[in-house]
Amino acid sequence: MKRIHYFSGIIISIFVGLHLFNHFYSIFGAKAHIELMNDFRVFYRNLIAETILLFAVGIQIVSGIKLFLKKRKNVSDFYERLQIWSGLYLAFFLLIHLSAVLSGRLILNLDTNFYFGVAGLNMFPLNLFFIPYYGLAIILFFGHISAVHSKKMKNKIIGIEPNKQSYIILIIGIILTLMIFYGLTNKFNGVEIPKEYDIMTGK
Repeated sequence: MKRIHYFSGIIISIFVGLHLFNHFYSIFGAKAHIELMNDFRVFYRNLIAETILLFAVGIQIVSGIKLFLKKRKNVSDFYERLQIWSGLYLAFFLLIHLSAVLSGRLILNLDTNFYFGVAGLNMFPLNLFFIPYYGLAIILFFGHISAVHSKKMKNKIIGIEPNKQSYIILIIGIILTLMIFYGLTNKFNGVEIPKEYDIMTGK
């Protein structure tokens, strides 16, 4: 179970890395974000890549919940707690987020691009939910990686002790989250949502 979870996690992490870099690119504006997204879609928006990704997400959710139920009473330190609780949150986030994207594409017939992702972030009171919802997902993604890194590097001799490396990974995640929110919000970056995405906010 651990090995299956680990390898499905690697597949998802490759996609998430591209996805987060794409969101980071929004600091240069919505147009730049969409142009980069279209370049990335050449690689991941096709039948083979999407099938592999959906399969990996399904494995990750099921195996992650099973590992959480198995481990939750036997954790002994901060990083073990961070690993299982961040994993639980990410499992539910992936389930909800993937369902929303597929619904947007297949039911609402929307391009699930930059504007689909940021519609809720830019309208009160919806942003009271979506800001912590997305923010926690990004931070806990890095938190999960930092916890795994701490465990794998614990017995290795390296320049910076494993726990400090893991803190650095977590701090990078927090900084990246703030930069992404800068790019995705109209308060800071002047984002304007096209009318066809009003359905996302109930206008």
